[in-house]
Amino acid sequence: MKSRLILSGAALVALFVPAAFAQSTDSSASDPAKPPTIQQRKENQQNRIAQGIQSGQLTPGETKNLETKEAGLNKEERTMRSEDDGHLTSADREKLNNQQNHLSNQIYDDKHNARTDNFKGEVGARQENQQDRIAQGVKSGQLTPGETAKLEKQQQGINREVNGMREENGGKLTKGDKALVNKQQNQASKNIYNKKHNGARTKAA
Repeated sequence: MKSRLILSGAALVALFVPAAFAQSTDSSASDPAKPPTIQQRKENQQNRIAQGIQSGQLTPGETKNLETKEAGLNKEERTMRSEDDGHLTSADREKLNNQQNHLSNQIYDDKHNARTDNFKGEVGARQENQQDRIAQGVKSGQLTPGETAKLEKQQQGINREVNGMREENGGKLTKGDKALVNKQQNQASKNIYNKKHNGARTKAA
């Protein structure tokens, strides 16, 4: 009788321990209470900007302004890491998160104001694609903060030029404008590829 009780207890343990362990593992892997890392926030901001370009909620001017601010944050992060052997201190992370909060609010405001971009042709699609590729590079760690800042600055320059072209032509781009912008995006595309495959990696925050 005693041996049967021991066996029954062992069977119960065998039944419930794996389930409890799996539940524990799942909750730690996708804990909604766990704050996102700096890298995750950067990736999320890039995705939101790309979505805003795709939907037409962000105008070229708004996109340029957001890209400038994102590039500034990446440059600041790079400086912080260079001062602490590639790592971020708790104070660094708090400061960057506060700045990302402000940027997040601005992305939301720009996407929900009355201004929209009705141009969704080839140039707009390429802008979105480049943003997605940069976001993926941030997520994977293939792009360092310094590399991300340079790519963002390049995209910001292209967006500024597109904005100027369209202002000169009643909100439209001529065939010549499109050809020039696509040529610049071809170069930017090569830069994104090269920086993602040069072996440089981002250290964990």
